[in-house]
Amino acid sequence: MADRSILLCMGTRPEIIKMAPVYHALKQADLNPRVLHTGQHDSLAESLYPFFDMKPDYKFDLSRERNSLGHLFAIKMERLDLLFADLDPSAVLVQGDTSSALSGALSAFYHKIPVGHIEAGLRSHKAYQPYPEEKNRELIARLANWHFAPTKLAITNLQNEGIKRENCYLVGNTIVDAANWTLNHINQASFSLSQEALEIQDWLGSDDTSQRVVLVTAHRRESWDGQIAEIAEGVRSVAEKYPDLKIIWPVHPNPVVKNAVHNTMLGLDSGSNRKVWLAEPLNYPDMLYFMQKSWLILTDSGGLQEEAVTLKKPVLVLRDKTERPEVVSSHAGALIGTSPDVIAGWVDKLYSSDKEYNQYTKADNPFGDGRASGYIAEILFNHLVENNTAFNLSTRVM
Repeated sequence: MADRSILLCMGTRPEIIKMAPVYHALKQADLNPRVLHTGQHDSLAESLYPFFDMKPDYKFDLSRERNSLGHLFAIKMERLDLLFADLDPSAVLVQGDTSSALSGALSAFYHKIPVGHIEAGLRSHKAYQPYPEEKNRELIARLANWHFAPTKLAITNLQNEGIKRENCYLVGNTIVDAANWTLNHINQASFSLSQEALEIQDWLGSDDTSQRVVLVTAHRRESWDGQIAEIAEGVRSVAEKYPDLKIIWPVHPNPVVKNAVHNTMLGLDSGSNRKVWLAEPLNYPDMLYFMQKSWLILTDSGGLQEEAVTLKKPVLVLRDKTERPEVVSSHAGALIGTSPDVIAGWVDKLYSSDKEYNQYTKADNPFGDGRASGYIAEILFNHLVENNTAFNLSTRVM
């Protein structure tokens, strides 16, 4: 391992956020992380790299002819094959469950390069919930050499699928590392919001005691067949019922999502009595800033569930199944689906009872102690540099 190089394959906003602390931990461990941006989320990712002090060493320009998963996967496999023909890293790291993660792991396997899977072992045990992520995760597990799991349940899932225990490492979730770093950053006097975030802040005003902020996101592919509109209807009914609620909804740019949300919110999202702010996707520090200010978070995002727990903000998960049941079992949130009536009923329950609300703010974080990235770097250093597989499990608080 002449240059101790490790290729970090990432392409979506969540991957970049969760890979960033790993990148810096690898550098601190005297390893040589190289960054590949696959281009899966190009515009959403643009501001993340400078924010996290990373710069892609390699970058794909994905010129898609159609919006199909097979087409996207094929393009990335072709690009990755050409890249790996010229590169010989000591390992490839992939994160989570995206098309970028699966293609990176499979292409690395074809080129006989060992693979580390960050956030391994998440399962909903439903093939199409989430889609296609559930099967992506299962497939990556068959390709990975090192399985960096966020929770004990994730380890159990992997063992139940025949993955050897000695290849599984309980490290926590790197989102805790990233969120803690970002919170420290945005609480500095030098931090400044983006222009749209400043406009939202002006709309909210400075009196935090007279209003409750609700942050909403929804984008999952399995919800494109009407469920996004259902979520929007539920949010609209909540906005119309409670005069002191102000709702911030950064809307995913996909036209299916965007049209459903904007059409449902007509009339509430403008004017002097505006109740809902439909924003463009917010950059990561702005998002964490408004999460801090939130009374409640409604989301179908996996990352936001983890961040909500880290910030001790109650979260209502807008899905029928979740691969992060720890959010529910730790009493940090509830899995409620997409029914407008159920959404309204849950908000009413939390609004009407401080006791009910407060129980969701006291949960211990099931996703680790905020040092996952350091553990991953230590494990890889032991394997790749010292040829020593030992890892001191007692150093972690999980």
